[in-house]
Amino acid sequence: MPTKADRFSPDLVAVATRAQTLSHPARLKILRVLARHDRCICGDIVEALPLAQATVSRHLKALREAGLVSVEQDGPRSCYCLRTDALRRLSADLSGFLAPLLADEPLPTDGC
Repeated sequence: MPTKADRFSPDLVAVATRAQTLSHPARLKILRVLARHDRCICGDIVEALPLAQATVSRHLKALREAGLVSVEQDGPRSCYCLRTDALRRLSADLSGFLAPLLADEPLPTDGC
């Protein structure tokens, strides 16, 4: 069944979906924690945030599903690390979206 998002171009939907993943301060904090380490065990991440372990796990899942974080099992522990390639792509996509909005030349209109 078509959704409202289907009415927009795939590039806008992709940027919006990944940007939405960054829309929670806990996820931004997780990315900062991971940036300071080669990899982190879930318990280390939980200690760095003022949230319950289950809540942190849900945020880690969202970051994984967006492709911004990867996970490896180390016995009973889950070890997370940043996917810097995906973060670079997201940065480029956001810059590519924002640059024309900030340019001094007029944008093409969609009828408004």
